Amino acid sequence: MSADARLKVVLCWHMHQPQYRDLISGAYHLPWTYLHAIKDYVDMAAHLEAHPSARAVINLAPLLLEQIEDYAGQVDGFLSNSRAIRDPLLASLAAPLPADAESRLGLIKACLRANETRMIQRFAPYRRLAEMAKWLCAHTDGLSYLSDQFLADLLAWHHLAWLGETVRRTDARVKRLLEKGAQYTLHDRRELLAVIGELLTNILPRYARLAGSGRVELSVTPYAHPIIPLLLDFHSAREAAPHASLPLLERYPGGEERARWHIQRGIETFRKHFGHTPAGCWPAEGAISARTLRLLREAGFTWAASGEGVLRHSLARSGHAPHAMKEAWLYRPYAPEDGGIACFFRDDGLSDLIGFTYAGWHGDDAVNNFTHHLEQIAVCCRGHSDRVVSVILDGENAWEHYPENAYYFLDALYARLAQHPAIELTTFSDCLKTSAAGHLPQVVAGSWVYGTFSTWVGDPDKNRAWDMLGDAKRAFDAAAPRLGTDQLARAERQLAVCEGSDWFWWFGADNPAATVSDFEHLYRRHLTNLYQLLGVEPPEYLAHVFAHGRGAPLHGGVMRPGQPAA
Repeated sequence: MSADARLKVVLCWHMHQPQYRDLISGAYHLPWTYLHAIKDYVDMAAHLEAHPSARAVINLAPLLLEQIEDYAGQVDGFLSNSRAIRDPLLASLAAPLPADAESRLGLIKACLRANETRMIQRFAPYRRLAEMAKWLCAHTDGLSYLSDQFLADLLAWHHLAWLGETVRRTDARVKRLLEKGAQYTLHDRRELLAVIGELLTNILPRYARLAGSGRVELSVTPYAHPIIPLLLDFHSAREAAPHASLPLLERYPGGEERARWHIQRGIETFRKHFGHTPAGCWPAEGAISARTLRLLREAGFTWAASGEGVLRHSLARSGHAPHAMKEAWLYRPYAPEDGGIACFFRDDGLSDLIGFTYAGWHGDDAVNNFTHHLEQIAVCCRGHSDRVVSVILDGENAWEHYPENAYYFLDALYARLAQHPAIELTTFSDCLKTSAAGHLPQVVAGSWVYGTFSTWVGDPDKNRAWDMLGDAKRAFDAAAPRLGTDQLARAERQLAVCEGSDWFWWFGADNPAATVSDFEHLYRRHLTNLYQLLGVEPPEYLAHVFAHGRGAPLHGGVMRPGQPAA
């Protein structure tokens, strides 16, 4: 079959973590950036390296790039005795263990934060340690009997379980530590830290080499992962959900200026790490609007991507109700009315099979099923060389639910699709060379989640978070004229972090209380830091969260009786 006759398929993996670092103290409050880096980002690079004929798009969020670089520098500095590690979990791996019961309990709880079935139960020594750790969490009076060796082994196994499967299978040092199983010495733990440091140092250069060879296209997200349509206009939320509740804040102050800042700073950060300007952009959460696409086009992007629901709503609003068969409308790029940028839309069904369904399947069965879906699409699209199927999802969150971090699934997926006679793995930029963009008369604002913004606005707690951000932005605008150049730059960077999407994602009653608490605490800390950098007293609803360890609920200024601490 000729290349022109094959169905084009783009696998786009979005790599993203919010800012877990306190920009004033430098301390990290959650470890997810380095843990996902040494597991998921490393494994994805290794699978692509192992299959030279495979191709993919890797989208890297700028805050993720900066945090990976910072972690690599921390570990290198620690091992050369010139710098401390500012993440307490990572630091404890190879530093003297804390003596006080509260710190020890915190480490024990942190070491239990791994997938129970796939990461803890898989390794018998880790499973036994975890069982004892759970008992200690429920019977804290037993902490006085806790030995340093127990804590050292628990820390070692937590990090061994969070390593990429490709690392466990290839690194002789890791194999030795896995075989040892217990009684890890400080030397063992420092050796494990050295492995982690090497992985962190090498991960971005590995992706750069893949891009340089043409096997991967690297793209970017605006700097701090903001929902740009909402920065531009809260009322855009009502384009797809007319009855959506909005914040009290009428509009985000200076929203267009901030959107442009995030876009430009994202490009600059990408260019710093990879030496070239990205052609494409996955806007945070695939959130687009007509104004957002215009800003991306003005910044020089040639393509963007979003969710199937956005295209469905846009076609319906334009008087072209989508046909039941996706082959008739989904599998092609589109250009908005004023042109200049192409937009690709994810196949929600295929993307969600990987993200949420195949984890419980045998790897070969999952790949067979996925390939069968693509083969059916290829038959329906025969004769249309411009057709492209966009599979877009997180590159980190799904894999811990798969056996062996999806090692067998990803290995078989790339092998099968790269060699399939009816399928061509490609990139979005290469698609634009041969696929003409369809005309999209109107863009209805929305995201990849339901084609709306309900995940980030509408809930009382989410709306209250926007109002808090609006207060901080007005304080920033008032203080900016009197700030020096360096102070203004620090404050602007802190403001950008507060504008990120993740805080709003987690707020609301539908999410796990412990996770909501983690993210609310961090959001309040970032807002408080912004006021501090501005030299302005923070509002009382922020200030007392750290003074007393309890914060006002997001939907009001008074703590309700029995309200858990933020």
